Amino acid sequence: MSGLQWVCLVAVVGATVVGVALFVRGATRIGRTAAVGRPTPSARLRPVGQRLRTLAREVLGHGRFANRPFVRAAHWLVMVSFAVLVVTLLTAYFQIVDPHFSLPLVGHLVPLEWAIEVFAWTSLVGIVGLVAIRVARTPRTGQDDSTRRRSRFFGSNSAQAFFVEGTVLVVVVAVLVLRGLEYALADQAGSGTANPWHFPFTAWFGASWAAAAPTTLEAAVVVVATVKIAVSMSWFVVVGLQPTMGVAWHRFLGIVNVYARREPDGAPALGPLQPLVLADGRPVDLDALEDLPDDARLGVGAIEDFTWKGLLDFATCTECGRCQDQCPAWATGKPLSPKLITLALRDHAAATAPYLMTTTGEQLADDSHRGLDLIGTGVIDADALWACTTCGACVQQCPVDIEHVDAIVDMRRYQVLMESAFPKELGGTFTKLERQGNPWGLPARARLDWAKGLAFDVPVVGADVESAGDVDYLFWVGCAGAYDDRAKRTTRAVAELLHTAGVSFAVLGDGETCTGDPARRAGNELLYQTLAAQNVEVLTEVGAQRIVVTCAHCFNTISREYPQLGGRFEVVHHTVLLERLVAEGRLTLLPADDERRVTYHDPCYLGRHNQVYAPPRELLGAIPGVQVAEMPRSGADSFCCGAGGARAWMEESIGTRISTTRAAEAIATGADVIATACPYCTVMLRDGVAAAASSDEDVSAGVGVPEVTDIAVLLAERIAR
Repeated sequence: MSGLQWVCLVAVVGATVVGVALFVRGATRIGRTAAVGRPTPSARLRPVGQRLRTLAREVLGHGRFANRPFVRAAHWLVMVSFAVLVVTLLTAYFQIVDPHFSLPLVGHLVPLEWAIEVFAWTSLVGIVGLVAIRVARTPRTGQDDSTRRRSRFFGSNSAQAFFVEGTVLVVVVAVLVLRGLEYALADQAGSGTANPWHFPFTAWFGASWAAAAPTTLEAAVVVVATVKIAVSMSWFVVVGLQPTMGVAWHRFLGIVNVYARREPDGAPALGPLQPLVLADGRPVDLDALEDLPDDARLGVGAIEDFTWKGLLDFATCTECGRCQDQCPAWATGKPLSPKLITLALRDHAAATAPYLMTTTGEQLADDSHRGLDLIGTGVIDADALWACTTCGACVQQCPVDIEHVDAIVDMRRYQVLMESAFPKELGGTFTKLERQGNPWGLPARARLDWAKGLAFDVPVVGADVESAGDVDYLFWVGCAGAYDDRAKRTTRAVAELLHTAGVSFAVLGDGETCTGDPARRAGNELLYQTLAAQNVEVLTEVGAQRIVVTCAHCFNTISREYPQLGGRFEVVHHTVLLERLVAEGRLTLLPADDERRVTYHDPCYLGRHNQVYAPPRELLGAIPGVQVAEMPRSGADSFCCGAGGARAWMEESIGTRISTTRAAEAIATGADVIATACPYCTVMLRDGVAAAASSDEDVSAGVGVPEVTDIAVLLAERIAR
């Protein structure tokens, strides 16, 4: 070997030893940090077969990139090229010793050569495109804060991202240059491989190098191979030294995180919240409260209170900002960014974990870093914590399945249950729920006031019918449907429609109480369990089999969360049932005298949390005279009304009101009616329309002021009785 080859060989061997050692060190630190966390309340590693199938589908399908087709294609190509081009990295080591080297057996395998060149070229285009997008959208110094906040890369570490993307760019270019040089050497040697069949996309420029001196070509191969290895190993060194560099680590951790997702079938971590658990992973229920140890910690107040999956979530974050881009709180000027919360917890976990556990997994005796309060130390801003509407947009968008909502609610649980620290408005709400069983604080005897004046009697279970099993459906009215004057219209409309369709139903009357949704989302898990246990007991006693609800939050709680307490019931949302009745011809629709332009707002807890998107739209489409106009953000990308996460009971004093922003978006469609399918959405959007009207001269003059109502009310107006 020449002197150049010896120098290059020593350099790459040294770089490889250092790079691999530091990379293993970084991976070990991440593993130890995750090990600080509690056990998860549900199995995260089994069933293996189903999880592997989901992993393959999610990773190879890139489903979370569906609304960004170019980014989806570019990222997929770069991801796959990382695996395919590893072959060229292995070859490069031997090319330093012998520039003519090719791997035995597979070195000139045509399918492999085609794969290498196809993915090298396409990933080159992909990475250049991704760099261009980042350059165009990265906030710049001098821009005003509102402009900077509109970028999904606000708060991301741009230097780290450009380093990763630059590494990919250099490596891919090195692969292509090496292929061209290999062609030139093969051509000079008269090899039968020097043709477009073996070099399909590099022969065209490799041929122009064939006239160079053999020694020059060989030296070029050695130098380019060395550069390729050195750049690759520098990536390993940098990444290994920075275990918090999620933009690089996600390509490894993302696979583990997606595999260990909450739902093994691939469903997003939405719908039901995870149970409140103790340090050993045991769920906390009301029966176990008396036996809790004195030092028990409820919820998440310090980094070690998270589960290992939660800590893995934080380490996996790619800093892509898709969660931030979709967050209604962030979009309306609140301090909450799901990404920034995740990054703050990631950095805090990495800094704290070494002081909590030894390298052998034993707890350290030094408690100076144990129990560091996340709010008190400023790791998490209290205003950010309470700004969350739990709409789930962050979870829906995250490409590596981070469970933001569970983490935020767990931190709320600690603040409420351990610190009694929560927005003052929630104190009154909790008291009303405890004393009256509803957040309005109204008496239970008023729960049937909505039925006054109906042309038929509404039977009550226990008074008019012996059991809920004696009717087709138990109609769960809900607190809003019983007490809010605006929501009562929906309750009456649904009752009239069911009666007209010949569907027998009954209600619980004063036997109903709040499902507990606002208490649970606000972090008061024990109050939720009290309310939920009471409802499960009542529903079981009355023999409830099928339940119809008008509230998206009640729908989610009864159908998805009550099974955690042993209450398993068949629950249907009123839009789904009504759409079925219309399709079966059990409701006769009258022709319309006029046409109305209607835009539909997806309730987060019906759509994103429970994947009910089509039935409400099909029901709207079946109503004569209705012309549906979708908002830009609809379906899975729908923007929140601002009521979820118990935000309906808290003041919104920072930034713009979420309901105002959503109402303005609906008004911009030119709709005469804003239709929704949840009483809280109806209330919030009506307030939003009023606010938008007061700030817009045309709207305030009465031009283009849309009505806000439930789909059931629109349907009832077109039904022959």
